[in-house]
Amino acid sequence: MKKTGIIAAVCAIILLAGASGWLYFAGWLDREKPAIQLDSDISAIGRKKDIGITFADERSGLSGLKVELVQDNKPHLLAEETFPSRSTRQKVLRLSVEPLALQLNNGPAVVRITARDASFFKNETVVSEQTRIDTLPPQVYVMSPVNYINQGGAGFIPYRTSKPAALTGVFVDDRFYPGYNIVIGGKPTSVAFFALGTGASAATKIVIFARDNAGNEARTSMPFTIKPKKFRADKVNLSETFLQKIMPEFQASIPQLQGKTPVEVFGYVNTTLREENAKTIQSVCRKSINKKLWEGAFHRMRDAAPMALFGDQRTYLVDGKPFGNSVHLGVDLASTAHAPIEAAANGIIVFAGALGIYGNAVIIDHGLGLFSLYGHLSAIETTVGKSVKKEEKIGVSGLSGLAGGDHLHFSILVGGEFVNPQEWWDPHWIEDNVMKKMTL
Repeated sequence: MKKTGIIAAVCAIILLAGASGWLYFAGWLDREKPAIQLDSDISAIGRKKDIGITFADERSGLSGLKVELVQDNKPHLLAEETFPSRSTRQKVLRLSVEPLALQLNNGPAVVRITARDASFFKNETVVSEQTRIDTLPPQVYVMSPVNYINQGGAGFIPYRTSKPAALTGVFVDDRFYPGYNIVIGGKPTSVAFFALGTGASAATKIVIFARDNAGNEARTSMPFTIKPKKFRADKVNLSETFLQKIMPEFQASIPQLQGKTPVEVFGYVNTTLREENAKTIQSVCRKSINKKLWEGAFHRMRDAAPMALFGDQRTYLVDGKPFGNSVHLGVDLASTAHAPIEAAANGIIVFAGALGIYGNAVIIDHGLGLFSLYGHLSAIETTVGKSVKKEEKIGVSGLSGLAGGDHLHFSILVGGEFVNPQEWWDPHWIEDNVMKKMTL
């Protein structure tokens, strides 16, 4: 009997241990608390704030969640959900918070987030995040208006906001040009360069934009007058000699062009490759140093004659028939073969390498969203990240890329968009349109 009792006790212990183990591994005895993860900053909430929250409990599953916005000790329920089964291991909740609809006041508040698991112990996690209700949009004050802008040229606007802005800049129709923060007259001031395209018209809209940390937005329309410019129209005959001379360079470097005729290669280069190059340039020019690096008028290539101008409308012909078109987005300058190429102004090298139709190219950041580009070089004599001075040698002219002869393709860009370089060679234009606005 004694032996039987011992066996029974051992069996009971084993069964109890097995049951306990099952309960543990099944999650019933889970002592870990659920996890809560926010996908965005909620330190400030404006008129509308989208919040994403991930709740998770991998062991026992979730049993319930709650999200509240608390102000003056009064909770406002934003979301609440229960889960009857233990199968919910993760829940992604997306909320749109509108303080005015909840009759909340501008001022401090707390976002309180609660999650409970489905274990025997009902483990609970509570996250309390301090926030600030701010439903007042910033006000924009234009310091100096833009009266006249050349078609295809650049504009510059200084302005201030009534409160710190998380994002600010200028919209030209749907194209956004970021603002930069500098000090003018001893006060923090935002400034923005923007481009007025060659196709701009009286219907073009320019709007100054500001968004505060709470997500409130302000848009202020800016009146202006376009000074129209007549751009040249050229017909360029694509001779067999030109195609046989230039197209093999592209065919050798682009695998999908193998076996194509020179005319087919040109069609690809003038469309697909040109678009890819534009995207690369915009990417390079997306970020600019928050400081003016240049001084005075930009340096022009020495003893060089212009071969093509900004905005030239080109129609390409094959056997006398139209075969594509393009707009020339710079000024072509030529002197002697393999002429030294110098930086137009102080800046930082942000690109130095092969750039498709531009061949070997260099791009310099001059600060505040202003860049210069040098194309068709036979040699590059600088490196990315290097600070260069005005008239410092950066390369040698050539005919790399889509070039029929040795020359420099020179471009100016603001916010990644091409503008007429001739403005930046003119000290009077720079003084009247930029420098006077920086010394208000």
